[in-house]
Amino acid sequence: MLASDVEARIQAALPDADIDVSGEDCSFTVAIISDTFEGQNLMQRQKSILSLFELELKTGRLHALTIKAWTPAQFAERQHTHLVQLEC
Repeated sequence: MLASDVEARIQAALPDADIDVSGEDCSFTVAIISDTFEGQNLMQRQKSILSLFELELKTGRLHALTIKAWTPAQFAERQHTHLVQLEC
């Protein structure tokens, strides 16, 4: 499976999403930012993405899929809290 295949499948299910896929062959990490995740807990978000790859996971075509899923507000807050101010 290619990273572009993983991204295309998620994009088709979540057209509003910003998606970043890293990895190769049968092991990928995906970072997804979407309003669709509003009101969902982490488990619900992961299940919704894993369900898109159920067949590939069962057959071993896809061995591992790490999912990082945020709403736009959560991602913005995450970026803000990870900023480091350097003083000269």
